[in-house]
Amino acid sequence: MRNLLVLLSFCFLVTNLFAQTPDPAKLKSEGDNALKAKNYAVAFTKYNQYLKQTNYQDSITAFNCGVCADRTKKYADAAKLFDVAIKKNYNVASAYIGKASALRNLNKDSEYLATLQEAMQAAPANATIEKLYAIYYLKEGQAFQKAGNLAKAEESYKHATEVTSKKWKTDALYSLGVLFFNNGAVTLKKAAPLANSDAAKYEAEKKSANDDFQKASTYLEEAVALSPERAEIAKVLGQVKAAM
Repeated sequence: MRNLLVLLSFCFLVTNLFAQTPDPAKLKSEGDNALKAKNYAVAFTKYNQYLKQTNYQDSITAFNCGVCADRTKKYADAAKLFDVAIKKNYNVASAYIGKASALRNLNKDSEYLATLQEAMQAAPANATIEKLYAIYYLKEGQAFQKAGNLAKAEESYKHATEVTSKKWKTDALYSLGVLFFNNGAVTLKKAAPLANSDAAKYEAEKKSANDDFQKASTYLEEAVALSPERAEIAKVLGQVKAAM
């Protein structure tokens, strides 16, 4: 009798356990319906339960769940879910964009940049990925330029020229041109008082400034060739030529 009671209790527990485990197909269907209704919180919950039960094998649902996570500001979950889609080679460009956006919202700058670098290789010439990549390096270049770090600013701006986008490549070349034009102008201005007191040093500083002007001219000429319709670039190029 005691053994029978134990067996019955065990059977009851197993039956109860299965009764409490939602059917994966039902969860997915409920998630799909919630997504169609733009009820992202419910869709995320249903999809997330479904994915956990199915060991994240469904790349399409992982992507959709990532979208829902992003819409409900669950950025850590979004990054993880978009990564599932990336690894399963589903909607790769959009998954990289989603993952990068989530990491940016989490203020994970190094991971954000690494994701963009991977995305540039995985989805070359994608307009959104190139835009995010170029903007990252243009902003970084501006920060270095403001801090007076010419070498690091140049390095960042050069990274921004790696894109195929006409607009962003032109912006990067223009930034490089302005960077060296400004630096040459500052060098020449500081050297001016030396013209009468230390001719040798003045000539050395003047040469340094002219080297910067030459670099500026080269970058700006590339920018003009790429985007001849942008009058502001041609105007600065003219100023550089006049200063040389």
